[in-house]
Parts: sequence; C-alpha cells; structure tokens
Amino acid sequence: MIKYIIVDDEPLAHELIEEFCNLLPHLQLQKNCYNALEAMEFLNSNQTDIMFLDLNMPKLKGFEFLRTLRQAPKVIVTTAYKEFALEGYELNVVDYLLKPFSFERLVAAINKAISTKSQGVEIPKAAPKSNRFFLKGDKKYHQINAEDILFIEAYGNYTKLFLKEEMIISHQKISSFEELLSKDNFLRIHKSYIIAIDKIKSIEGNRVFIQEHKIPIGQTYRKEINELLG
Repeated sequence: MIKYIIVDDEPLAHELIEEFCNLLPHLQLQKNCYNALEAMEFLNSNQTDIMFLDLNMPKLKGFEFLRTLRQAPKVIVTTAYKEFALEGYELNVVDYLLKPFSFERLVAAINKAISTKSQGVEIPKAAPKSNRFFLKGDKKYHQINAEDILFIEAYGNYTKLFLKEEMIISHQKISSFEELLSKDNFLRIHKSYIIAIDKIKSIEGNRVFIQEHKIPIGQTYRKEINELLG
C-alpha cells in the first residue's frame, strides 16, 4: 500500500486529489494538512511515501517548508504557478503538476514517485480518460469533459472556458490548457484563443465560426489553419 498526504490550504484542492486517488486501490490517504506547520508536525512522527504539496500557502510557503525537512517523502507539487518549476526540480521534487491537471497526468506523477517497477499504479479500466479534468472557477471546482469545450479565450488575467451549456471563468493561463488538452482535438489559432476542432462550423477569411461565435485567426497561426484545411 502506498501512503500519501496532501498539503494545501484549499479544501477544494484536497477533494480533487482525493477523488482521483480514490480510483487507485494501491493508494491510502494518511493525512489532510492545510498548512505546512501541520504537515511538519505529522512528518516528525510519521512516515509517508508521497506528499502532494501546494506552494502558495500562508505562514510557510511550500518550498520553504520543503527545505526544512531532513528526509522528505517523494514530493509531487500541485500548483497554479509554473514559474517555480525550476526551483522545484533543484529541490528534487518528483513531478510538478500545473493546475488544472488530468487524472492520467496525476497517475504518471505517482508512477514517477514509486521507486520499483512492481509497485507501479495501473489506471483502472473504469477510470476517467484524459479528457476529464477539474477546473477552479467561482470558488469551486468544476468537472470538465473536454468533449464539451467549444473554445477557450484568454481574458486579461483570466481565461474564459466556453462549453456547450455554460461559460466558466478561471485564473488558469491559456498556456496551461494548451499543455493539458490533446493536440489532435484542439488547436491554438490566436494568442488568445484555443478552439475545439470538431466544433468548427465554418472558416471564412480570418475567422473561425463555432455556433454563434466568431473567433479571429492570428497571423502567426495561419499556418496551423492551412494545415488543418489540407
């Protein structure tokens, strides 16, 4: 049995990681820690295999906390801030998951954290596929099926996710969606837009039409559209 703890100041983040990990029968949750000091106290008297660690926490930041540990468990960083990735690898973190992340991305990180091949975690047959992920918006996590996405728009410091039935505003950068979503199904056509290829109704001039939406094609992305058109 692989034991793990979650260190994050957001309860919703705990719920997300737990939901994914509950699909893996070889994992066992030991402790929910909502700040680094709580995690430090737990690790002083307990051993664990994997620690899911957030970075932006009150009192003691994630990497500051990690530097205080003499013998840390395998660390999987879960954060919305990709600019600290280099520092994380300098501290020998196993993997760096940029929110939002998919179930299969989490499994890949767990397998990296496990030292022997025989302990590798297999994805259950009934588990969700990579087109399912959770996205934080309006102070809650929305479960997103990539098949429902029409297009994604960068909007200042936010990102708008246009779905079949609703629109969700998130703090995630559009670049994180470009990394998360399959390039076979989604295409960046503008610095501010990613579209679902199968939702295209028509292409006219420098615009793509999806339902009632008119989406501009950026000049530097025209090559991708031409390749799509053959």
